[in-house]
Amino acid sequence: MPKASPIKDFMAGGFGGVCCVVAGHPLDTIKVRLQTMPKPKPGERPRYSGTFDCARQTIMKEGVRGLYKGMGAPVAGVAPIFAICFFGYGVGRRLQQKHPDQELTYFQLFKAGMLAGVFTTVIMAPGERIKCLLQIQQASGGKERKYAGPVDCAKKLYKEGGIRGVYRGTAATLLRDVPASGMYFMTYEWLQHVLTPSGHQRGELSIGRTLFAGGMAGIFNWMVAIPPDVLKSRLQTAPHGKYPNGIRDVARELLREDGILALYRGVTPVMLRAFPANAACFMGYEIALKFLNWLAPNW
Repeated sequence: MPKASPIKDFMAGGFGGVCCVVAGHPLDTIKVRLQTMPKPKPGERPRYSGTFDCARQTIMKEGVRGLYKGMGAPVAGVAPIFAICFFGYGVGRRLQQKHPDQELTYFQLFKAGMLAGVFTTVIMAPGERIKCLLQIQQASGGKERKYAGPVDCAKKLYKEGGIRGVYRGTAATLLRDVPASGMYFMTYEWLQHVLTPSGHQRGELSIGRTLFAGGMAGIFNWMVAIPPDVLKSRLQTAPHGKYPNGIRDVARELLREDGILALYRGVTPVMLRAFPANAACFMGYEIALKFLNWLAPNW
């Protein structure tokens, strides 16, 4: 990743995050609906038979706009989330460098990425809770909507459970994002290094190679993140008071009723989404960074 000032890391990361959401939100909606669908009663068929059935039913009942349900919350929060994420990654790298030109090991890059995951949780946890609730509220076929939008959802969550209600699932978000962010950035750095031809600089990589590195970083990120993400989604969309011990109760119930494979529910849309969304993210980041370097080379 090119060297940049904290301001450039922040701004370029925010633009990359917007690109990520626009490219990947429809499959994220499908993922959440698959993860949170109720267990069918004996003799009943599951609400969705898989990724494509969920997409088909959503479009038939709610139109294409149904796939973009809940996008207001991540779009509103994604710029600061990714800006803080890339900024946190930069801080993590700098904390480990004895001098500005020191090359870090891949394990050090992993640790820097883990710090980025910690940085983003304060914003990510409530945004994820609101997004998930909006994504599933019409999945059951009900006509009445409990939440009119992200702001209304946040108000009702606060009224119901105070600030703890808004931030429900914070520990689960940390459990997902800290190791996954480490894998995310480490993989991107590794692939950027591998794909850079001998005698060339990383900034000279082609668009195709940059997209590939970003997309594969997303794949590796979700290979780590999907089990805690399933637990997080179920916890954040459960009725108030259902899981008094948090993610531990969710894990016990899920493993008891559905087995360990339930931790990978929604993996198909996740992986289908991961490559294009994160390819778009890193491409957006690199484009924004080059523009900022051209606009203000001395920042």
